[in-house]
Amino acid sequence: MPQGLIGLGSNVGRRRHALEEAVDRLGRQREVVLGRRSGWYPTRPVGGPAGQPSFYNGAVLLETSLAPQALYALLRRIEDDLGRRRAARWGPRTIDLDLLLFDRLVLQTPELVIPHPRMAWRRFVLEPAAQIAAEMVHPQIGWSIGQLLTHLNTAVNYVAIGGPPTAGKTLLAEALVQATGATLVADAPEPRRPPAAAGDSAGIAGPAALESIRPRGRRLAVDAPLWAASSRLVVSDFWFDESLDLARAWLPPERFEAFQRDWERERLQVVPPKLLVLLDAPGEELYRRLAERDRGGPPGWTVEQLQRIRGSIVDRALRPGLGPVLRLTGLSQQEMLVEVLAAVQSMS
Repeated sequence: MPQGLIGLGSNVGRRRHALEEAVDRLGRQREVVLGRRSGWYPTRPVGGPAGQPSFYNGAVLLETSLAPQALYALLRRIEDDLGRRRAARWGPRTIDLDLLLFDRLVLQTPELVIPHPRMAWRRFVLEPAAQIAAEMVHPQIGWSIGQLLTHLNTAVNYVAIGGPPTAGKTLLAEALVQATGATLVADAPEPRRPPAAAGDSAGIAGPAALESIRPRGRRLAVDAPLWAASSRLVVSDFWFDESLDLARAWLPPERFEAFQRDWERERLQVVPPKLLVLLDAPGEELYRRLAERDRGGPPGWTVEQLQRIRGSIVDRALRPGLGPVLRLTGLSQQEMLVEVLAAVQSMS
């Protein structure tokens, strides 16, 4: 039978009792066979209203003949039976049951997303899950739960904010720095037009693009003074890897090959982020923002070009093996800040 990994939490009333009762009710189902279960971990609340009591969190493995949607419905029924009320997002709760993994299934519906979209960087999820299912693999990231927890414990406290031009990276990075006291690593301002549009058909933009990659690499190099001088969170308003996708869209093939070689050398020295925050928006929206910024229309850009850049960056960010990614789309700047603040809190 398929194997499911369930995350549990409670911060209202008799917390341990609620968690034990939820596990007991799961075990009474004839379609469910309970496996290993973790201890109960005391944790701080993340996000939601201020002043909440602390949580107990845990995890349980099970095998089931239920389809994932039916298992999810069962979890919701148990929550309701135990008095769960959904008044505020991330608010206090008598019981919280999350379907984290279901074998290696990847599923996205309006009601259910598997793997759980925030499990990969939440310490209160990974610590109990690693106790019982360290070898279970996150099918999108390609890392085991044990590897995800090791990454959380050992990675530099660094969040990169990536995405296509005009996605709002700098605004979000500055807001995050203001809210947390983090150190900002700022990129050069985004060009008002593609470099090739400012140069000639021979690719004058090529040498300039090659030069731009080196300062990016130096800012994030493993031996940069930044990492030794501060234990605070570090935030960059760019993701080093996205440079390659921008260059591919801008440069002629002979110039791009030189850029790629330089990018590959620099990338070996760059500190990888603990969390990549990926801002996403369709090409039409990116073009609209450029048009608002550059009255009369953004010179040298097209919707199709922006959509290609956007698709290339998203594809690169979501490749297995790169680590946790918080992908944000269709949100206001304030809503994005709330999401990122909660993610940063949950990693500590």
